[in-house]
Amino acid sequence: MTERPDWIAVDWGTSNVRAWAMTAEGAVRAEATSDKGMGKLSPPDYEPALLDMIGGWLDRGPTRVVACGMVGARQGWVEAPYARVPGHPLPAGLTLAPTTTPGLSFGIIPGLAQSDPADVMRGEETKVAGFLALNPGWDGTLLLPGTHPKWISVSAGEIVAFRTSLTGEVFAALSGHTVLRHSVTSDDWDQAAFLSGVAEGLARPEALMNRLFALRAESLLSGLQPPAAKARLSGLLIGTDLAGARGWWLGARVALMGAGELMDTWRAALQAQGVAPEEADATQATLAGLTEAWRRSQ
Repeated sequence: MTERPDWIAVDWGTSNVRAWAMTAEGAVRAEATSDKGMGKLSPPDYEPALLDMIGGWLDRGPTRVVACGMVGARQGWVEAPYARVPGHPLPAGLTLAPTTTPGLSFGIIPGLAQSDPADVMRGEETKVAGFLALNPGWDGTLLLPGTHPKWISVSAGEIVAFRTSLTGEVFAALSGHTVLRHSVTSDDWDQAAFLSGVAEGLARPEALMNRLFALRAESLLSGLQPPAAKARLSGLLIGTDLAGARGWWLGARVALMGAGELMDTWRAALQAQGVAPEEADATQATLAGLTEAWRRSQ
């Protein structure tokens, strides 16, 4: 049985949930996961789903939970209103969710919003706060790869501005639900084709729609193989994203924050442009950010 934690950290996403039993010093005593993300729950389901994960960590004393992510979305447990940028990634105050378990307090970190151009984030602000806590005085651009990659400009401990794209989601949609699905039927990867696509997307972002269809035509006419077609599709989309975000990375200090294959993909794309990105682990940053939010709420 896990020793009773001083508090509990939770990262509640759309698909999955992670919880950590924490000490006051920010050390992890235990970890639990669940597939009961926001997309599967209605508001009355959240507390039972939480207790399924952390029930073994509780006793009769009060328990404080600090959470980030989609649990605070409009479709989540309770909406945690957006704070505005520029500003600190962790605005003052947490939104409390309604709980019935005696002694259980569940506070949600607000997301961040930007008016012009319109943009929002939930969960990423906590990663940024954790990154800054682990790297005091860091200024530059943070890139968080994912379904919706985010470029985040950071200066003097604040988020100045951010930019989100649909790059990952568009790749999934094109490769699974368009005519291109016939050309990218492979789990293999052609790195040279990927870098060629990155260069093409960066050089001619205005030609993206035509170059996407050309992948199918080349498959039919020139024998373009699925590993190369898949990699070039990814490269074209990432290169176009890089073209739109040129002012965020060109000549700037850049740090990649994430995990897995996406880190490899974006690292290679940036390195091909002469950028040597620093790197940070997303889970470590999330825990550091949740710890910072817990301390600020005391």
